[in-house]
Amino acid sequence: MKNLLEKQKYYTEKYRPQYHFTPERNWMNDPNGMVFFNGEYHLFYQYHPNGNTWGPMHWGHAVSKDLVHWEHLPIALAPDEHGAIFSGSAVVDWNDTSGFFEGKSGLVAIFTHADTYPDSDRPRQRQSVAFSKDNGRTWRKYEGNPVLQEESITDFRDPKVFWHHETNQWIMVVAAGQTVRIYSSKNLISWEFASEFGQGHGSHLGVWECPDLFQLPINGDVDQKKWVLFVSIGDNPEYPEGSRTQYFIGEFDGKSFINDYTPETALWIDYGRDNYAGVSWSDVSAEDGRRIYVGWMSNWRYANVTPTKEWRSAMTIPRVLELKKTEEGVRIVQKPIRELQSLRHEKIVIENEIVVPGQNLLANVKSNTFEIIAGFEIGEAKEFGFKVCKGTNEETIIGYNLENQTLFVDRTHSGEAVFHEDFGGKHESKLLPENNKITLHVLVDQSSVELFGNDGVSVLTDLIFPNQESKQIELYAKNGKVKLNSLELYTLKSAWR
Repeated sequence: MKNLLEKQKYYTEKYRPQYHFTPERNWMNDPNGMVFFNGEYHLFYQYHPNGNTWGPMHWGHAVSKDLVHWEHLPIALAPDEHGAIFSGSAVVDWNDTSGFFEGKSGLVAIFTHADTYPDSDRPRQRQSVAFSKDNGRTWRKYEGNPVLQEESITDFRDPKVFWHHETNQWIMVVAAGQTVRIYSSKNLISWEFASEFGQGHGSHLGVWECPDLFQLPINGDVDQKKWVLFVSIGDNPEYPEGSRTQYFIGEFDGKSFINDYTPETALWIDYGRDNYAGVSWSDVSAEDGRRIYVGWMSNWRYANVTPTKEWRSAMTIPRVLELKKTEEGVRIVQKPIRELQSLRHEKIVIENEIVVPGQNLLANVKSNTFEIIAGFEIGEAKEFGFKVCKGTNEETIIGYNLENQTLFVDRTHSGEAVFHEDFGGKHESKLLPENNKITLHVLVDQSSVELFGNDGVSVLTDLIFPNQESKQIELYAKNGKVKLNSLELYTLKSAWR
């Protein structure tokens, strides 16, 4: 009976997400070492096992067969004589280039060791490796660590490694202050400098972190591809956005990345406040073919003080990344992974209805873990959308403003916000109608909102902390009517119980 009660209470704490990844307890930040091997998706993450604020970093670890249901595993990497374990990546060494696996295949993690220089308080960050012969259950650090160091660079971290087929070598892209540096290797141990990118390109409002470099087809055409470089930007108190992630689109020849756009162009992966340090899974099968990534669903501006108790921080839902030609040029689009559809429960469908100010077609629906896919036809309404997690004196507004042509999330009155002066507010991004239509794909999970506009052309991710009884949903229009072509609303089951 006790076990049954424990299962019923599992993951039911205040604000606990029901279909996002969270640690069972204590602090988590950046996703690390994401790799697919022998039918399992591995998710490692920056973890402090002894507190719910940032502390001495370990690699926490979980595995999943579907990216929805996760099994927690013991800590994979812990601090040692070389320092704490900062962010990094993992790969499948299919051909035993490292010599760790007696001619077989295995997992290799490449990560940052972080400490200070001897007799100094100056940070020292060096790249090291570890390997696993048992599907990631146990890890052995390489005796020759660290394998890469640059004494002249203070912020030198977060290596993302991949195999570059065209040049038959491993490539590492690593953050180096306000640029990224690219290295190459034949064996994951000996690394040679290849090039540097970033001086004068994109945003430099904060330290560069957590790079990722990968290739994607444009509009699904495998004969027309571009390289995408992710770079996360650390928090700068002078700017309201806090930490966020930019990306570049261009060419990569195994040595240098060339930006397709003008140096001053800054492209952002997310226009909300809570999607940082996202990187993609390595070694997803060619049959699957997707580039899947996940981000840390928080912001360094207030991450240490968000009002959760037993644990702190969640990941975004895993998303598929694609490239699409738009009027402004080639851009990243993001879509929720299809596997999340397995959690769909009760379904509500509305078709061809006129949304009138003052009326609510969803008045009888109550939930704080749900998904909405809605298509609107532009009409006379100046603004339309949804008010979610609505209760006494609180609501989160998810909508589209026709006059400004902006998609937005307004969490000004979303619930608990006094923990930080910069938490409240309205966040928005430009979104042009397509064929006079706007689609909103919304995922709400107790303490978060993820909004995908026009099939992921524009995305906003925001934390919210409403009263757990605030479950009303309102479909609204302002200053005129709007036609709702279609709406599907699904309540979502817990992935944890």
